[in-house]
Amino acid sequence: MSKFFKVAVTLVSVMLITACGSTTTIKSDYDRSVDFSQFKTYGYYSPMGIENPNYSSLLGQMFRDAIDAQMKPRGYVLSNNPDLLINVSARMQDKTQVRTYSEPAMYGGYYGYRGGLYDPWGGYGYGTSTHVSQYTEGTINVDMVDIDNKRMVWEGIAIGRVDEKKKNDNLRQDIMDGIAEMFVNYPFRAGE
Repeated sequence: MSKFFKVAVTLVSVMLITACGSTTTIKSDYDRSVDFSQFKTYGYYSPMGIENPNYSSLLGQMFRDAIDAQMKPRGYVLSNNPDLLINVSARMQDKTQVRTYSEPAMYGGYYGYRGGLYDPWGGYGYGTSTHVSQYTEGTINVDMVDIDNKRMVWEGIAIGRVDEKKKNDNLRQDIMDGIAEMFVNYPFRAGE
């Protein structure tokens, strides 16, 4: 993977998770055929999808800390020989949004002298207008994989517009909040 792409993916994950608000959709799901009581330990892919293959990053550590904050209270133990492996990945996609709006109607007729009995013919700007905008949509995936069966058993997803103007002052807390929201519906505890 090119160096530019790795940097871009890392920036997307920062901007998307920090944008956890009304424009970000966060959801999760799990494989209902899996017996989660068999899992007691977890670990992380090395490197995770958001990291450089040669070293762990500060961003990767922020995600690890946020995931640890969700897994440990549920009784899971971080291990070098885990039952579950967790990966965090991100991707960007350019999107186009097209919106068509109706122009406001002029009640009471054109300048009032028609008395609302009929509308003027075209050419006065009535009708519709179309607005086209380009934006980047980012997706962050947190995957939990059963090592023995090499099968994904749980996934958390955050999807939203990338806000390139957002400041990263509260990045660590924003990542914590976004990951916590992913885990809200995680129904399991270790060994139960």
